[in-house]
Amino acid sequence: MSYTDIDKPEDYFNTKLYTGNGTTDYAITGVGFQPDFFWGKKRSASGSHFLVNNISGVGKHLHSDYNGAETTFAEGVKSFDSDGVTIGTAGDINTNGATHVAWNWLASNTTASNTQGDITSTVSANTTSGFSIVSYTGTGSTATIGHSLNSAPAMIIIKNRSSTENWIVYHSSEGATKHLKLNTTDASATSSGTFNNTEPTSSVFTVNTNTNTNANGSNMIAYCFAEKKGFSKFGSYTGNGNADGTFVYTGFKPAVVICKKSSASGTNWGIIDNKRANSFNEISAMLNPNSSGTEGANNNCDFVSNGFKWRSSDGNSNTSGDTFIYMAFASEPFTTSTGIPCTAR
Repeated sequence: MSYTDIDKPEDYFNTKLYTGNGTTDYAITGVGFQPDFFWGKKRSASGSHFLVNNISGVGKHLHSDYNGAETTFAEGVKSFDSDGVTIGTAGDINTNGATHVAWNWLASNTTASNTQGDITSTVSANTTSGFSIVSYTGTGSTATIGHSLNSAPAMIIIKNRSSTENWIVYHSSEGATKHLKLNTTDASATSSGTFNNTEPTSSVFTVNTNTNTNANGSNMIAYCFAEKKGFSKFGSYTGNGNADGTFVYTGFKPAVVICKKSSASGTNWGIIDNKRANSFNEISAMLNPNSSGTEGANNNCDFVSNGFKWRSSDGNSNTSGDTFIYMAFASEPFTTSTGIPCTAR
């Protein structure tokens, strides 16, 4: 019996904490690999999220908390290194004395052309961990795009790099008739204009005419995630509004959980992880992808050996009767491929 596809999750996803110096280039090391996708956020003061990838290139930045086009900023991420990244003096990711967090994903450290879809894409893909970065130019007409994962993505996050457009999220629990917006508090919306009511396949995903996902002539970026046993999980749960909250089975001890209420508007996206907290439960440090605000501490959660359990009734994570979608990545599989069980927090 196979318990996990990946015995050491930190070879593919890792969270790093650091304190900014604000004046000189800062090498964030100890990631354990050369990241292809860097997502940084200031914790102790307000500041925008910084999202950078190896296809768009260093100096090119998007921000999940607003819908602006990609910007060129030389003092942001300056290089992807063998054990992390080097950042410049940009205040949002390197404020002197401020605490920061960096979430890092490994793709392939290279790029390749993919011609499986109607639109030729440039892809950095890791089929082992189920993660790819996909760059393409929109056509304004219904089209398929190759993602190179060899399995259907369970979650896709798309941003128009060229203009002011919302971040659009496909999640398998909601289906291709609906979408969420990473930069807003909106509930899940029904529209055929984003994904053409067509579920992604093992080779392509489909976009329609919406300018958020397929504006004619615009440069687009998509982050695609396929589920891998013992490493990643994408699903939904129903909140119970109780401090003895909903338990969500993942099959691993989480390293990070990103969640959003999909059934109603007005609540933030949330990110909690195992590094911005004590080495024991409960975890309470939450940041919000749609907000530049500081780190909050009112979304208590236990990370357990096979999932996560909410310990508050906060609206961002566990209101009674509401549906929430989530994505989670592992710190340890519940049981390794050789039968070694996960340790407790």
